Amino acid sequence: MEEKRVCMFVWNHFTNDARVLRECTTLSNNGYHVDLICIDDPNDKSLLKKETWNSHFTVFRLQRYPYLLLFLRRFLQLMRRRKLLLGSVVLLWFVFLYDFPIFTTITTIATFLLLIPNVKTVYIRSSLIVRMIIKGYRTSYDIYHANDLNTLLQGYICAKWRLRKKVLIYDSHEVQTSRTGYDSRFYHWYEQFLIKKIDQMIVENNTRAKYNEHLYGFYPAVVHNYPSILLQRTFEQKNLHQLLELPKEEKILLYQGGIQQGRGLEKLIEAYPLFNEGILLFIGDGKIKQQLQRSVQQNGLQKKIYFLPKVPMQQLLAYTKNAYLGFQVLQNTCFNHWSASSNKLFEYMLCEVPVVACHFPEVKRVVEKHQVGKIVDSHNVEEIANGVNFLLENKDLWQKYKNNCSRAYEHYTWENEQNKLLEVYRGVTGYKTPTSRNERN
Repeated sequence: MEEKRVCMFVWNHFTNDARVLRECTTLSNNGYHVDLICIDDPNDKSLLKKETWNSHFTVFRLQRYPYLLLFLRRFLQLMRRRKLLLGSVVLLWFVFLYDFPIFTTITTIATFLLLIPNVKTVYIRSSLIVRMIIKGYRTSYDIYHANDLNTLLQGYICAKWRLRKKVLIYDSHEVQTSRTGYDSRFYHWYEQFLIKKIDQMIVENNTRAKYNEHLYGFYPAVVHNYPSILLQRTFEQKNLHQLLELPKEEKILLYQGGIQQGRGLEKLIEAYPLFNEGILLFIGDGKIKQQLQRSVQQNGLQKKIYFLPKVPMQQLLAYTKNAYLGFQVLQNTCFNHWSASSNKLFEYMLCEVPVVACHFPEVKRVVEKHQVGKIVDSHNVEEIANGVNFLLENKDLWQKYKNNCSRAYEHYTWENEQNKLLEVYRGVTGYKTPTSRNERN
């Protein structure tokens, strides 16, 4: 049977998206050929525009900035350096204005508009959407797989705006209508319109599936965000004590992931002076990282609270293994946070790292069922500190939680969960996948 071709869209650089990597790898090992279309990072010169992960899985990174914007940026850099060139350009502009007034006026207005931040952002994003659509449309794939709402339009146009319509799968990693930065009614209308065009929807857990059923009247497929033993587990361990120049006995209290609003990171810094021992370490990047670093400096905690940049997803757990405990202290700022069962919880468990975690339903259910950490009110600084100190002081209980992690993580692995993804694909295509390529090999 001829393999099915999948075009998958994701709105990031595909450097730390473990879920998308797991899905693409599973599909490519089970009778599908996957092309992933994502975005290039102009600040990372090591990223390839085309990257082959295996013979059935290829990544295509589209240039983030349109050529016109790159030209304007380069032009302005030259202007700052060479005033003589600036004078020549101004003179040339007057000549063109005299001979071609309409063309020159329109070009000038467009140029100034592109220098306005909001207009520039819309232009960049619109250009990327168009180029994603063009890239996805050029090849007639059997299945289009859109990760999150910001790629659903691309998937819809590529799958449904053709004579022979193709399958469209909407994989919503977040609750798109109730998440940080998405509180406008526009997003609800936008998703409501496009969701009628899809063939199947995937969400991360049952709490979110029930929410979707309440909103749209159908219960989507649930594929949990569990880590992969084969892709992510590592027996290597980076020596963070040596890297940070810490004594070997110093306990590392770890947060790993996006440095974003609503993750409780400000609360961790506020709670740190109440911790009995240990250093607080953040691994990751994000919008509020500089704000947190300023807060650390203002409070004179530079030798107690450390920051490391994000690391490639294949290397992350080698850092995680150093931690005495891990934090998952989301804030209840939106339903998206309240309903989360984020990947980092299971990554901590995979590395046998007990957790201090929020009392939200999906997180609490796992932590209490397997006794792998301490549940706290993540909005209460003193309770966070009490949870940390409880694990610092009760070494026997901490060891019990650690041992429980090593037994519990087997319930939460992608190797088991991936069958649900393949069932989704079989359900919408009727395609019975051949024996796994891994098994054949």
